Amino acid sequence: MSRSLATATWTEVEREMGGRLLAVPVGSTEQHGPHLPLSTDTDIAVALAERLAAAVDGVVVGPAVSYGASGEHEDFAGTLSIGCDAVELVLVELCRSASATFAGTVLVSAHGGNAEPVEGAVRLLTGEDRAVLAWSPSWSGDAHAGRTETSVMLALAPEAVRSAAATAGNDAPISELWSTLRSAGVRSVSANGVLGDPAGASADEGRALLAAAAEELASAVRRWRSAEAVRRWRRGPAL
Repeated sequence: MSRSLATATWTEVEREMGGRLLAVPVGSTEQHGPHLPLSTDTDIAVALAERLAAAVDGVVVGPAVSYGASGEHEDFAGTLSIGCDAVELVLVELCRSASATFAGTVLVSAHGGNAEPVEGAVRLLTGEDRAVLAWSPSWSGDAHAGRTETSVMLALAPEAVRSAAATAGNDAPISELWSTLRSAGVRSVSANGVLGDPAGASADEGRALLAAAAEELASAVRRWRSAEAVRRWRRGPAL
């Protein structure tokens, strides 16, 4: 059975995918320094969702939501942000629609700026008694376009990394930058858009980071699916 919703026909979905879990990658289109593509968050979310489908039976990967809440990056060319309210509304309506076919939806979000709208969407949807789980990788290391994300992208798409253009940005702890960053944007604290230092990034490190995150995601989904099955067993088939 295909694990990709986008490449399936409706008859294939009806015959083979109904009642499964839908994993939706949630990313962004935003600057990631002078060396990483605007699609970085989306690429990572897609990769993790695909690894989830490979590791856990009954998971289908849907098309990515590639626009997010990225207003803090709007001073950098190419960033496309739709804001928190729009992201929340898109996810709510998407999950409502998905519930007609799928037993539940897993939102795999790889952009930190989406945390608030994702949380809001899940809160509303669970209040409607819909099965939805949100999960994000908890990378250690620098905050944005530094060694961590550069390593992950070197593992996923080395041809997309402009290694010669990789330079350090503001490597102060994010806790020290957060207030200014939120009020005045990333450019106010980092001229090149990097929060950290990509020096030392490697594909090997990226593969290790992806493997650890994918394992955490698969474990989270298994636990959630079991809990949902127990909660819903009186009202219909388990997830």
